[in-house]
Amino acid sequence: MVISFFLVILRAIKKMMIKTKILLLFMFTMVSFAQNEIKINAKLIENGKKIEVLEEITLKNTSNSVLNEIALNDWNHAFSSKKSALASKFSDEFNRSFHLSKKSEKGETQIFDIVNEFSNPLSFYRNENQVDILIVKLEKPLQIGETTTLKIKYQLTIPNTKFTKYGFSETKILLKNCFLTLSAFNSETQSEENSDDLTTEIANYKIDIQHDNLILTTDLDVINSNSNSSQLTGNSRTNFFIALEKTNSYEEFKNQKITAITNLKTKDVAIFQKVLIIDKITSYVAENIGSSNQEKIMVSQEDYDREAFYGLNELPSFISPFNDDFVFELKFLKTYLNNYLAANLKINFRKDHWILEGIQHYYIKKYIDENYPDVKAFGRLSRFGILKRYKIINMDFSEQFIYNYLLMGRKNIDQPVGTDKNTQIKFNEKIAGKFKSGLSLHYLDDYLGNDILENSIKQFVDINSNKNTDNKVFKNLLETNSNQKLDWFFDELIYSRNKIDYKITKAKKVNDSIEVIIKNVGDAKVPVSIYGYNKNKLVSKNWVENNTETFKFSVKNDSITKLVLNSNYEIPELNNNNNSYKLKNRLFGNRRIRFTFFKDIEDAKYNQVFYVPTAEFNLYDGILLGMKLNNKSIINKPFTYDLTPNFSTKTRTIAGSVGFGFNDINRHSTHYNTRYGISGTRLHYAPDAFYTKITPSINFSFRNPNFRKNEGEGITLRQVYVNREKSNIVTTKNTENYSVFNLRYGYANSELIKQFSYGSDLQISNSFSKVSGQIQYRKLFENNRYINLRAFGGFFVYNDNTNDFFSFGIDRPSDYLFDYALIGRSESKGLFSRQFVNAEGAFKSKFDTRFANQYIFTVNASFNIWNWIELYGDVGTYKNQGFNSKYIYDSGVHLNLVQDYFELFFPVYSSNGFELNDKNYGERIRFIITISPKTLTSLFTRRWF
Repeated sequence: MVISFFLVILRAIKKMMIKTKILLLFMFTMVSFAQNEIKINAKLIENGKKIEVLEEITLKNTSNSVLNEIALNDWNHAFSSKKSALASKFSDEFNRSFHLSKKSEKGETQIFDIVNEFSNPLSFYRNENQVDILIVKLEKPLQIGETTTLKIKYQLTIPNTKFTKYGFSETKILLKNCFLTLSAFNSETQSEENSDDLTTEIANYKIDIQHDNLILTTDLDVINSNSNSSQLTGNSRTNFFIALEKTNSYEEFKNQKITAITNLKTKDVAIFQKVLIIDKITSYVAENIGSSNQEKIMVSQEDYDREAFYGLNELPSFISPFNDDFVFELKFLKTYLNNYLAANLKINFRKDHWILEGIQHYYIKKYIDENYPDVKAFGRLSRFGILKRYKIINMDFSEQFIYNYLLMGRKNIDQPVGTDKNTQIKFNEKIAGKFKSGLSLHYLDDYLGNDILENSIKQFVDINSNKNTDNKVFKNLLETNSNQKLDWFFDELIYSRNKIDYKITKAKKVNDSIEVIIKNVGDAKVPVSIYGYNKNKLVSKNWVENNTETFKFSVKNDSITKLVLNSNYEIPELNNNNNSYKLKNRLFGNRRIRFTFFKDIEDAKYNQVFYVPTAEFNLYDGILLGMKLNNKSIINKPFTYDLTPNFSTKTRTIAGSVGFGFNDINRHSTHYNTRYGISGTRLHYAPDAFYTKITPSINFSFRNPNFRKNEGEGITLRQVYVNREKSNIVTTKNTENYSVFNLRYGYANSELIKQFSYGSDLQISNSFSKVSGQIQYRKLFENNRYINLRAFGGFFVYNDNTNDFFSFGIDRPSDYLFDYALIGRSESKGLFSRQFVNAEGAFKSKFDTRFANQYIFTVNASFNIWNWIELYGDVGTYKNQGFNSKYIYDSGVHLNLVQDYFELFFPVYSSNGFELNDKNYGERIRFIITISPKTLTSLFTRRWF
């Protein structure tokens, strides 16, 4: 009894100490309760395209220093210039909508007057590199704790909604962040970059808006409203949303927890189903995270479209693998969580965005696992027997979280989730980083147990809903509640991209235990889970903590037949394929072989072999029918192979290709990848003769440490061995067998506005050695015209050949290294002889002399006159041994229908004369055609990667 009494007393004291720590922790955070007041009088003019504004900002200096200037966020003015940070972001992502837009579609803020509370005029300015930050110079320094007032008269020209979903359209006006707001005092000013990370000082808002018979919907409190004007208020706000529509599209749902306002598009979801779903989600969020400080939360279709649920709507609509109510539920869940957290967390959304995104995706995954544990990633498609073998179809819906992260991790372009949001590439910002943040919190929750994480989240949101906070406060709260140091979590999973990868190298039974040797293949030092299975039944689970490269761990032997690390993917590990270890039946290794048609997501249980029927074409083999065997899943792998045996329908012979490659990834260097490879090809180069090409190679890849920059370099070393059978049709002598050493260097920097690249090439063989280089530049001007420039130069160091087989091509390379996808590579006349390759001389007109065996220097230029219609011109000089140098030129019209995929060239005037007069002019038209899906796919993926 006495012992029990003292234990109760000790537990009570411990709880009080924890509460005291938490209280002390938050006593020192920055408080901003009602320190700032913003009054806005706004009037729509020109049918809502423009807004006249009188704004009064009363602010208190809650910073740590004296203020001589006040910075104001001017989101609207970010759309005024093609040189703004926002325009640069669009360019980096190859988004043409803003750069090609009319001036009337852009936005602008025109400042008429700024005075202080004494009506004394104040000067203001904008920095050239931050046009969307308005800097106001104060009349006198504002001491810490002092208050001042700014009165600003200005006019907004609202940007078109097509850029960011917010702004002006013919049917509605969506106002979010468009008015001037206070930049955060204790952080650097942050330009708008379409990342939903605008960080402002907390303020109380009072807004009078005249909206000319447009229907107003808002998450602010409506004090008074009629068809022409409304009075709105909002306390302790960092943002708000106002929708003005000709026809109301919003529905309001209210329960004891919150008022939710939404216009999410649905197909066949009845109103009573919406009521049940919204009540279910809002109650779930309130119970798990807490009641909202903001009484109304808006969930708009535009908010969802900006941050859609990746994996939910990727299939064509006619397939519809999910019920309409399920789709609506997940769309509402994702957007509601985001907007709820944005309203109730006063963090720096650029630097600490991972906190919001992590909590959001943690509860998305938890909600799905609890409410829909049997729903598969592709819904009803998993019921089809023909699809049962596909992991991507039949994995649990929330299992896609890990694969969305691995998609970038295996490409070695993932980024720390704790990096500033504006430094992340689009796929990391929108998808991969968010999923990893959620996975990381699930990992921490699984490791800590006892609901420590969830209680900490709830406390963090509750205590900080009305005041500024940051990641340090979140970390301290977690450490206080868990009574553990969690540096490993923040250092390894949040603020670094260290590789997490553990492997069981050996396991053996020792008496009643199993001694396991685990190797840390990566460079992150974090706890790892180890599961013991008897066949498919879970027997045990343990957490292993380590700080060494290789370590031992003992597991109690409860009839265990297999050990698995990270079995449930709770750890965002880069490689799960080495996590299993069988204690019996190890004849075929730890994973069985599985053959799968076409392609699948990676499945750690199997060694996957994919088979795909292929059909290719060239003039000499005809249609090549074959079967490609490879191990290339949707997720990249370090080692890949590709075997493609083909049957030539024209020659009735076997042809094909084979390739093996290994990527040596370096995650912490600008030299990020070294690829070792060997490939072989056997095809016809003439109707009666094969060529066989074998190429061992090494490629070194380098990149800019800023992943947002589409900048990279590469060095390739390869030895090309070619064996050409003798042909009775192609009779070039002494070209049957040869070997060429090739050293290449290339640099490229690419974005929408300008693209620049250069490269050099060295080739050495027994009979020749030559050096060449090229520079390419493309510029898109502000009038939406662009110019392409290319310069090429090459010369022979020595050349002992008596023919032009290895010479530089003036209008088409001879392609003796078989690098280009030529349909009829040995043709000298006819349709396929006119196939154009943008290499070497790159002239579009054909001249009497088509090769240069001493040197060649050319310049190629083109510019567009309308859309995809261009004018081109080429000029150059070349020299052959025993002849004087010669100057040539050509010009014409280029139809750039699909760049690098299908293009046409129509020569007009050249050294040959006026080519349009030629009665066989059709034979002078050149074309580019690429029958490569990989080339076409790259046109779309560059926006994301």
